[in-house]
Amino acid sequence: DNFWEMGATGPCGPCTEIHYDRIGGRDAAYLVNADVPDVIEIWNNVFIQFNREADGSLRSLPAQHVDTGMGFERLTSILQNKDSNYDTDIFMPIFKVIQEVTGARPYSGKVGKEDEGFVDMAYRVVADHIRTLSFAIADGAVPSSDGRGYVLRRVLRRAVRYGRQNLGAELGFFSKLVPILVELMSGTFPELKSQQDHITAVIKDEEESFSRTLDKGLQKFKDLASKAGDDKVFSGEDAHFLYTSMGFPVDLTELMAEEVGMTVDIQGFEAKMQEEKELSAAAHQAKMSGGSGKDMRLVAEQTAALVSQGVPTTDDSAKYVWNQDLTLCKACALFVGRGETEDGIGFTDSISVEDGTIGIILDKTSFYGEAGGQIYDIGTIVSDEGATMNVENVQIYGQYILHIGTIVNGSFKRNANVKCCVDYVRRAPIASNHTMTHVLNYALKDVLVTKGSGDSTQSVDQKGSLVDETKLRFDFSWGSGLTTDQLDAVEKIVSGIINDAVPVDAFVARLDNAKKISSLRAVFGEVYPDPVRVVAVSPTPINKILENPQDPSWNQYSIEFCGGTHLSNTKDAKAFVLLQEEGIAKGIRRITGVTMDDAVAAIKAGEEFEKKVADAGMLEGLELEDAIKKLTVELNSTSISAALKVKIRDTLSGYGKKVVAWKKEKAAEMAAEVTAEVIATAERTEGDKVICRIDVGCDTKAVKAVQQAVGKAIKDKAFFLVSADDASDRYIVVTFCHKSFASVDCDAWASSAIEGTGGKGGGKKDSAQYTVSGTSTIDSVLEKAKAI
Repeated sequence: DNFWEMGATGPCGPCTEIHYDRIGGRDAAYLVNADVPDVIEIWNNVFIQFNREADGSLRSLPAQHVDTGMGFERLTSILQNKDSNYDTDIFMPIFKVIQEVTGARPYSGKVGKEDEGFVDMAYRVVADHIRTLSFAIADGAVPSSDGRGYVLRRVLRRAVRYGRQNLGAELGFFSKLVPILVELMSGTFPELKSQQDHITAVIKDEEESFSRTLDKGLQKFKDLASKAGDDKVFSGEDAHFLYTSMGFPVDLTELMAEEVGMTVDIQGFEAKMQEEKELSAAAHQAKMSGGSGKDMRLVAEQTAALVSQGVPTTDDSAKYVWNQDLTLCKACALFVGRGETEDGIGFTDSISVEDGTIGIILDKTSFYGEAGGQIYDIGTIVSDEGATMNVENVQIYGQYILHIGTIVNGSFKRNANVKCCVDYVRRAPIASNHTMTHVLNYALKDVLVTKGSGDSTQSVDQKGSLVDETKLRFDFSWGSGLTTDQLDAVEKIVSGIINDAVPVDAFVARLDNAKKISSLRAVFGEVYPDPVRVVAVSPTPINKILENPQDPSWNQYSIEFCGGTHLSNTKDAKAFVLLQEEGIAKGIRRITGVTMDDAVAAIKAGEEFEKKVADAGMLEGLELEDAIKKLTVELNSTSISAALKVKIRDTLSGYGKKVVAWKKEKAAEMAAEVTAEVIATAERTEGDKVICRIDVGCDTKAVKAVQQAVGKAIKDKAFFLVSADDASDRYIVVTFCHKSFASVDCDAWASSAIEGTGGKGGGKKDSAQYTVSGTSTIDSVLEKAKAI
């Protein structure tokens, strides 16, 4: 009668629940799950044994277990005899600080219509969300634009919105709640204390960022709401825009709509969200299916079928063997895609060219399945009968490895004998990039922590990685961008280890023994198998290191847990270049680099670019300016060392200062020449008005210099000067006279002369300046000036 399901599809099973009756002394069985606040569930045990399929049927899972969970807050409310979780000492101290920080009225525990202005709801949301965020950030997660990071970003923004709008909080209030949470919970969760500064900094930065977005979003809501029709419905598409572009949770949009007498088209919003999910799922499926449109995933129904048929799991230990085909493999299962067979599961007894994208599960393989940030191997699988499959993707599902690709010729039958032929030429740069990612991890710690500023509050922890045949990408925790010197130092350490031809050793050890190695670098929160594979870039073999794991000399080597494929010696990487260092989230940096031939090419490109820059330094004036522009554009798209790129930019910046100084010198010379010409013209001109063209382009500083110099020299005449820039097809009109010269209104003179040209500017009686587009009108303007 009691059955738990996570949704329309997925793992499920019968469950048993423990409920508590706060009143007691009665038979409250009929009140269980009746939405009565005095009878609450405090414990649940789900016997996960089925998978709910899309057609509503249940399939047995190959691995079954019990999922148990207790409600910590609910149990506390019972022990403290409180009617609500929020009335316990888990939340009340946080409410007290919220009231102090925001200046809102004290928390009163009201709900629904009694909670005027949703003040108490805001207390609960803010308190709950500061707990969620603090624990998540302490565990290594950070708000970002995708995945779990996006969930945290939405949680934070919801809390900030409630605090700002319902509690009247000022910017920065949310991060001020971290200390009280640490005080309450750090006795049981010491990581909150050790990470307090980091948690506060991340929340403060995100809070400030959203506060800027919040104001823009509120204005955008008003604009969109004003366009709604007579039905007073805020469209789902607009709600989706606020959600994706402004970070507004839909409940915020609903509340704002309610305040102005509108409703939100939730169905339309959910339709847009579903559309996004389908696009994302389609993109992932396209990757898995090689663009065939098939669903090539192995989910619970497929793995259950494999187990029920007695298909052995895949032994992939041969993935660590190089340059050798793996023979005597057996094609234990042939897969054409979910929904592609009569039973919908997707397995068949034979496959051929006509089946398009297919998958093969072997009893053993030398192909590396995508895992741990390393891309999959490619190659071919060839049967004893001569059938050939191009392996284009390799994915791991539990203990089964699915080789995905297409049949080139012939056909495969189930249980056929085959051999695996890995493309080792492609694997070589992958392995090189993977090994150098380990070395990079070591180098970052050495530069930033061991030899760094000594800031004990920061550490370099891996947050993600990606290695393929073209690059390595490494994400790590650090609070600021690396300096040029730090980038250079990291790159030199990695390059030095390559040049030193250090052996790379791999050894499978007991997990508890391996964890004792003093210099071990492991991913925080990762669950490692026991035994575990250890990879060391060290002249000392791992079995020797394990004999004295706390020896401080191991600190000069890279030692990590890893199941990937690696080089046997660092010299095979040939070279390393750190191409880019950037921030991807608060406190998370990303480095992209290359090795082998790509690194050699990048080094050569850097040397060639340095020569170009040195040659440009021999130029002067406009030639140098032109060279700077071209080199800057070229530099942005050139793959060279990030540290070198910064140095080159600094050099080009220095060249730019030379050009500015040269231009100032030339402008001064030109202004002096033009000033002399204008004064000479004035001396030859009869009357008190001088009209002439000068040649300083649209350089307003040069025009101003001429005006000032002429004004000082001649005080009994008014001047009307025109200077054109043919390249931009525009010109400047400037009129001026000495303040004591009363017979001319310079602004009226200029504005009348340019009338009808669309010129823009202005001035006063003794000075005016206008800019006009279209040099073809200059002659007519000069004629008008003379006539006036």
